[in-house]
Amino acid sequence: MIKALVALAGLALVLPSPATSPADAAPPKSAKSSPAKKKALKARAPVPPVEFPELSIPSQRVMAWVAESGDHNGLPYVVIDKPAAAIYAFDATGKPVGFGPVLIGRALGDDATPGVGSKSLAEIGPAEKTTPAGRYLAKFGLAAGHNKVLWVDYATSVAMHTIPTGNPRENRAKRMLSPSIDDNRITFGCINVPKALYNGKIAPMFGKKGGYVYILPDVKPLEDAFPPLHARPFNSAAASEVPSAR
Repeated sequence: MIKALVALAGLALVLPSPATSPADAAPPKSAKSSPAKKKALKARAPVPPVEFPELSIPSQRVMAWVAESGDHNGLPYVVIDKPAAAIYAFDATGKPVGFGPVLIGRALGDDATPGVGSKSLAEIGPAEKTTPAGRYLAKFGLAAGHNKVLWVDYATSVAMHTIPTGNPRENRAKRMLSPSIDDNRITFGCINVPKALYNGKIAPMFGKKGGYVYILPDVKPLEDAFPPLHARPFNSAAASEVPSAR
């Protein structure tokens, strides 16, 4: 569903747009307005809250835990559901602000190979191209070529960024938009995010102090990736109360 929604938007962020009516339009430059009228002209209809599409049970559990415990420490955060190849973004208050498909590591797995961060791309074997699961404090920094990326785990060279243009044969944009989830596994371990979501929401929110990234596992138990969940048995009623989830 997520890929279909983003496809309709042409990789644009799937968010409601503020309503604009003729009355909202600014007056001609020659027209004079009172301070009250100028203030009214600046006003816009409130943007409805973002409503996520149907969430997996693991996503619901992690979102409920983060929201109830304040695990994000007052910073923005994203939840990446690897099995669903989807990302869900929240601001520092825990308000949902956007979602979309992601491209992730080619290999199925939840742990990074020791020392993989010091290898060149050519040295990374097929089984090492995993996106590790877990909780990460992500901050911006420079990668090879002086490109600015959001480092999820600098030690293992796992970053979040938009689709790179280096290898058009990989058809990453088409993979991101296709109905299938299987073809979203194409990267060396990094997480590719739609440009509008990354530039429009994630980058501005994470820019100053960073934020948290919660990556759901492919194969290991959810509690192994997020140990606090051991003390939080699954509660379907609590999970269903995740803000704007449906």
